[in-house]
Amino acid sequence: MNQELSVFPSGNKNPQGGEKHQTDGQARPRSKRPFDVRILNRWMLMATAPFLGALMFLILSSPEVRLPAGDSVSTGQPGDAPAPAPSPVTAISGSLEQATVVAGQTADSIKHAAELYSQTGQRMSSIVQSARTQSQRPLMIYDRRIMMPLGSPSRTIQSDRLTAQLFPIKAQNFTAYALKIRLKDKDAMKLVIGGDKPGKAETTLAAVKRYDAVVGVNAGGFADDGNGRRYPLSTTVMGGKYVNGFEPSYKDLFFVGLSENGELIGGKYTSREQLDREQPKFGVSFVPVLMQDGIVQPIPPKWQISPARAPRTVVANYKDDQLLFIVADGYDESGSSGATLAEMQLLLSRFKAVDGYNLDGGGSSTLVFDGRVVNQPSDNRLRPVATNFLFFS
Repeated sequence: MNQELSVFPSGNKNPQGGEKHQTDGQARPRSKRPFDVRILNRWMLMATAPFLGALMFLILSSPEVRLPAGDSVSTGQPGDAPAPAPSPVTAISGSLEQATVVAGQTADSIKHAAELYSQTGQRMSSIVQSARTQSQRPLMIYDRRIMMPLGSPSRTIQSDRLTAQLFPIKAQNFTAYALKIRLKDKDAMKLVIGGDKPGKAETTLAAVKRYDAVVGVNAGGFADDGNGRRYPLSTTVMGGKYVNGFEPSYKDLFFVGLSENGELIGGKYTSREQLDREQPKFGVSFVPVLMQDGIVQPIPPKWQISPARAPRTVVANYKDDQLLFIVADGYDESGSSGATLAEMQLLLSRFKAVDGYNLDGGGSSTLVFDGRVVNQPSDNRLRPVATNFLFFS
């Protein structure tokens, strides 16, 4: 509610609207302080000063007014009609068209990137395959070299775990078979004990069938206790554990087997610590050592004539860790047929083997390939033995 302030001249009306009466020509004394116009003027000036200052600032500074980005002001002449604003449908349609263009460009970029990725992958695969072929080239050349004296394999078993090749051998005094095996998986070969218990025995064919193996060869020597029990000879290791403890090599006995790395190890060991350093995974014992580091070893006189000729089983290795078994046939163990140990050494040298060890022979010599016995056991039947080497595809 606004109030108006009025200033009345002295002697006319009082602030209450009544007339001022005089009795003796002098004003009647008032009980309140007389009203001072100057106070009112000062108060008015103080009240209006901020507004007057703001008005003067606006007039003198002429501030510029800016519209937000995207807004527009018509620059036409006064009276011109404003430009019509685009409809929502038109705006949405334009946005969709722009999004379609962007999506198409993105799809083209993704397709191009996928094509480049595919081409790069094909190139990398080609490079890897070429490098793999080149890295295997020395092994292939070496394999061809050792295959030349063996001839062409009569049978082959090929799998992701091994390659087993069977070669017939026709010598002057005997017939034999060579078995060359490349282990691609170190667990593709194992040693088994007859009936899985010391004292029992089984034929190589029975062990192959029981374990569902593809190849089997008789292994180490054995000793009978006279009560029908057949035990592995001397130091025997299976699954990294000693079957009957460790026995130091004596006379012509040796130990031969595979290490944890899948390499052929063998020789004479005077202490368990010495053999443990080879990390044997499995192995057997027999007599004598035939070859070491490509050098033929002297054959003890006893084994040159006891017997002179007999069915034989020999295990050896190549420089690339492939294994070689040779199984020679004979009519019996009397010494009149079969191969001598010197002839087995000759075959090992001709076939470029590195280390060679004689395994149990005579009626024990048995080679099973792909579920069939390929040699002619001298007993005219399969002999139960204490240990067998088995191979798995």
